[in-house]
Amino acid sequence: MSKQALILIDIQNDYFPGGKWTLDGADAAADNAARLLAAARQRGDLVVHVRHEFAAADAPFFTPGSAGAAIHPKVAPQAGEPIVLKHQVNSFRDTELTALLEQHAVQALTIVGSMSHMCIDAVTRAAADLGHEVTVAHDACATRALEFNGLTVPAAQVHAAFMAALAFAYAKVESTEACLANYPR
Repeated sequence: MSKQALILIDIQNDYFPGGKWTLDGADAAADNAARLLAAARQRGDLVVHVRHEFAAADAPFFTPGSAGAAIHPKVAPQAGEPIVLKHQVNSFRDTELTALLEQHAVQALTIVGSMSHMCIDAVTRAAADLGHEVTVAHDACATRALEFNGLTVPAAQVHAAFMAALAFAYAKVESTEACLANYPR
């Protein structure tokens, strides 16, 4: 059996109501992420929190040192849980995430967090390309509506399109309930 890790991507205050870049369903997704976090801790799996900060103080959100860039209390790290700081969309790029997973001999990843169409997509594809077994808990991820060429795409459709694409070739995409039921004991 492969060693497991739960990777929590960018579950940060700016994505929640009152933040600078509010996502649809951020609270519900964080509640599910918290359930998976509790289960991972109980099993003794590696838990990795990934936190995004933009380099510039004039960034639209996740500005360095701001309360908005802090990890949301629903999934607050415990002592000893690594926090990976990133400045790019892909959590593997220019971070210690690969080395951390190798150090702990982790092969199987469960990914949760935000945004479905950006950082979740990027980390999932990269993890699969690096040879990891990847599961995405779709209802523990959140996104927002997008606009393209004068067309507004609702958040639910953005999320569904990206989850469908990841499920096609990069990951198992399951509900939180299925992830909890399928975790090895």
